[in-house]
Amino acid sequence: MRLSGNITKTIKTIPSDEQATNAKLLIRAGFIHKEMAGVYSYLPLGLKVIENIKQIVREEMNALGASELLMSSLQAKDTWTSTKRWDDSVVDIWFKSQLKNGTEVGFAWSHEEPLMLMAQKLVQSYRDLPISVYQFQNKFRNEIRSKSGVMRGREFIMKDMYAFSRSQEELDRFYAEAQKAYLKVFERIGIGDYTFMTFASGGAFTQFSHEFQTVTDTGEDTIYIDRKKRLAVNEEVFNDEVISQLGLAKDELEKVKAAEVGNIFNFGSVKGEQMGVYYAAEDGERRPIFLSSYGIGISRLMGVIAEHFNDEHGLVWPLPIAPVKVYIIAIGSRASLNAADELYNVLTEQGVAVIYDDRDVRPGEKFADADLMGIPWRVVVSDKPHKDGRYEVKARTETTLKHMNKKELLGLVKPE
Repeated sequence: MRLSGNITKTIKTIPSDEQATNAKLLIRAGFIHKEMAGVYSYLPLGLKVIENIKQIVREEMNALGASELLMSSLQAKDTWTSTKRWDDSVVDIWFKSQLKNGTEVGFAWSHEEPLMLMAQKLVQSYRDLPISVYQFQNKFRNEIRSKSGVMRGREFIMKDMYAFSRSQEELDRFYAEAQKAYLKVFERIGIGDYTFMTFASGGAFTQFSHEFQTVTDTGEDTIYIDRKKRLAVNEEVFNDEVISQLGLAKDELEKVKAAEVGNIFNFGSVKGEQMGVYYAAEDGERRPIFLSSYGIGISRLMGVIAEHFNDEHGLVWPLPIAPVKVYIIAIGSRASLNAADELYNVLTEQGVAVIYDDRDVRPGEKFADADLMGIPWRVVVSDKPHKDGRYEVKARTETTLKHMNKKELLGLVKPE
């Protein structure tokens, strides 16, 4: 990516009603554009972060044996009436509308019911089970308040996975493997040390659920964590019975603020029974399909990471999800500019994601933008070091410069 002629631009002013640190930083750094409260568009750098997060999640879901699909965001009223979740008193965050013929429709906030209807058509026998599917999709939730930037949007990007099983035992086995996969996702993204599996209320989904909460001072939830056991309890279900059930000691729990980045729900046979979705068991009996549901907030993760990894200069992206690895800056004569062009081409050919700041602006502005964008490595091509065949290299999290030749630089930033 060359910055000249690119839509990516850093800005000094942000919307006056924006309160969240993540949104302020992402807007200033040119990652997102605010459309309205709780609704953001993702600019090229923001999209790259989103896609990097998605790819890590995709790899772990595929490792579970799940298949990726994409479903409609437009939902029929009848799909949800049998489970009573069309009722606003049960699910109060629907966006609803009407077709021109008067038919009521909703904009998807989740997909359990549509997937169950799909299973009704595609699953007939025990031989068809177990199966699991997932998607990355924009979801819509009519939140009363949206003051947390991309951490709580009215439109947001979500990974939702659904597993269909023949029995509670089979469901439980997959559920346990999915818990491990989620923890691996958060570890790979760079927030594993701060993220805890949390016992919580199921809300409009089930009586209870497991959340994955990342500790952050700007989080909307309060949880009690046991750092040794890597477990936590959400304040909404925090009582002696739950603490005892989880084998935790009350005096060893630490009260912290956290942001929910994922959740999983065990519906058991309830949805199958409510919607009449059965399969033919091996003994010939008709039995309800068992359902479990698994969500990760992709755009919310981006916001949580922006809240967690920043300093006085701007964003500090963990390397696995950074939009690019290298920010190239040329200073000085035409020879340095030519050398920077050459380096950009070499790195690009090697598959290294690069921003080349080829704008006609002062070096200090380029240095500041590299830090604001949070790019892991800044490489300066200037006259004196380049005469010796070397570049000035600085990590985003360090203050000292290193001088490297091309081979050393390629060894540092090459794709894994």
